[in-house]
Amino acid sequence: MNIASLAAPNYPIYQVLLPNGRLGQPLSDTLNDTQCHLAAYEHLWRTRLFDQRAVALQRTGQLGTYASCLGQEAISTAIGFSLQANDVFVPYYRDQAAQLCRGMKMASILQFWGGDEWGSYHTNNQDLPACIPIATQITHAAGVATALKLQQKKQAVVSTCGDGASSRGDFYEALNLAGVWHLPLVVVINNNQWAISVPLSQQTACATLAQKAVAAGIVACRVDGNDFFALMMALEEALERARSGKGATLIEAVTYRLCDHTTADDMSRYASLEQRQHAEEQEPLKRFRLFLEHTRHWQDAQQQALETRLKHEIEEAVTAYLQLASPAISDMFTHVYSHLPTDLAQQQQAFLRLKGLSH
Repeated sequence: MNIASLAAPNYPIYQVLLPNGRLGQPLSDTLNDTQCHLAAYEHLWRTRLFDQRAVALQRTGQLGTYASCLGQEAISTAIGFSLQANDVFVPYYRDQAAQLCRGMKMASILQFWGGDEWGSYHTNNQDLPACIPIATQITHAAGVATALKLQQKKQAVVSTCGDGASSRGDFYEALNLAGVWHLPLVVVINNNQWAISVPLSQQTACATLAQKAVAAGIVACRVDGNDFFALMMALEEALERARSGKGATLIEAVTYRLCDHTTADDMSRYASLEQRQHAEEQEPLKRFRLFLEHTRHWQDAQQQALETRLKHEIEEAVTAYLQLASPAISDMFTHVYSHLPTDLAQQQQAFLRLKGLSH
């Protein structure tokens, strides 16, 4: 027996919308709708323009460290469009598009990145706040999915993470539990090729991230993460599996991060310009516009009108954010525990005395 000859599972990248804007295969019936196309395209641009404005706010000292989603908008937009109202979304920090789809206000997202945690709670009652620690949100999602299964509810949980998170123990533990208990969980990996400055080749020896589902005993697929339609079709199937009690799914969405990891990073120090320029030719908004030009005769005037309207919407949100009152400084103690431990209560009193706020 030649152990080395045993091939790893092969997961080809599923693609519907080609980089030239043409369809490589027919759309599903639910996606073959002009209004759906226009709504998705609008939301992709809403997310990009909002993202650009958030970066500008950070650069001018009006926002804290911010994680851009440039080039990765299609993944989160497809999630937002796929979820039903009673499904549960457990996001990570690059999911602005889905959060907006789920009813979160732009001003609230800015409030969160501005350092005020109250912003993270202005969301759909079913959803969890954005998670900053790497991969811990997947264990939270497995817990929520367990509760739904025990309550025999026909709902699904979707959680997202980056490729770097797939190297964490939390990721494997959550997937293992999802496989053993047949949880209604869908995990979407945004494989943008970088874990901060560490390339995928130095994170894992796996040929694909999708094959990490094999050990957990759950199904998996790889999808073009710049292809809104392919993502929608994969999510539709995965979510239906989850809601109907058929278990968990892992989706590896293959894309490229066209921005710094966060505004505290400098991607030019570790990524090649040629690689980024190639990725820009594959990016989701350019691809979707070509599709609309081919199928709906989309014109520059329509594009300009769309961007103008969205920028006005964004500026209203920015104004609302900048007018928010600062949170109470004592909130760092008040809202951590239901019953404050003695040592933290002592720290709270010392802090308040220091600030002249104690009575």
